[in-house]
Amino acid sequence: MSLLVVGSLAFDSVETPFGVVENALGGSATFFSYAASYFTSVRLVGVVGEDFPAEHRTLLESRDIDTSGLKTEPGGKTFRWKGKYEGDMNTAETLEVHLNVFGSFRPEIPAKFTDSPYIFLANGSPLTQLKVLEQAKERKLVVADTMNLWIETQPNELKELLKRIDGLVLNDGEARMLTGEVNLVRAGRKVLDLGPRFVIIKKGEHGAMFMSREETFVAPAYPVADVVDPTGAGDSFAGGFMGYLAATGRTDIQAFKTATAYGTVVASFLVEDFSLRRFLRADRSDIDRRLETYRSLLAF
Repeated sequence: MSLLVVGSLAFDSVETPFGVVENALGGSATFFSYAASYFTSVRLVGVVGEDFPAEHRTLLESRDIDTSGLKTEPGGKTFRWKGKYEGDMNTAETLEVHLNVFGSFRPEIPAKFTDSPYIFLANGSPLTQLKVLEQAKERKLVVADTMNLWIETQPNELKELLKRIDGLVLNDGEARMLTGEVNLVRAGRKVLDLGPRFVIIKKGEHGAMFMSREETFVAPAYPVADVVDPTGAGDSFAGGFMGYLAATGRTDIQAFKTATAYGTVVASFLVEDFSLRRFLRADRSDIDRRLETYRSLLAF
């Protein structure tokens, strides 16, 4: 089934203990789309400036990602982010942010995308995410990402969004901030009380926790010896998760568990190199083999 993502495309400049890259292709919608494309076709809505290279669009289209919803703003510049990772690399230090055309982004969903049953609202203003929902006519499963900025500055709008979506993805710090709970199980339950059918709390190198009213599923991270660049890992996780669900057309608990495992495995590939480099060297068979290894690690 069709999978729609609305979010950012960006140029990332990243420094980690493994090296430095400048103006690499990044952005939440980019990482999500590529990860999801291992499982299904993707419809992408976003905005870039005239400085966005044609080869980046070609790369996305080569993955069966429909970019007809990707708008190029005349005279504009693409969103840019610069960050640095140190130590355990679980958290990035943001050095520079230039929203550019993304700062005034008001998504308009192409008519041929409005029947998308599976929708991922990548990190962005809750007001922007709500605007997308107003245009989606036949949604079956809607999952959103958020961050501390929106929890702090638009709490009421975020709570309104949570009443209208099926799932929320956020990290452990954001879950604690949103709910005021230190314990993540209690935090997850409070998020569910705000409306979503399920919540996924990302815990960096410690994996992720899926919680619904029926069941809790904890997925440890796949063991990666050299984490080169974690930028986009959460979006890649979401891409694997939603891509699997859209490909199977399922939304039951067992499907959510398998999708969580696939999301974990897909993200484990991304972090092994900068930007999309590791994805470019992987195919679906690589992901399936790693999933079987992951499955064996969890069996006892």
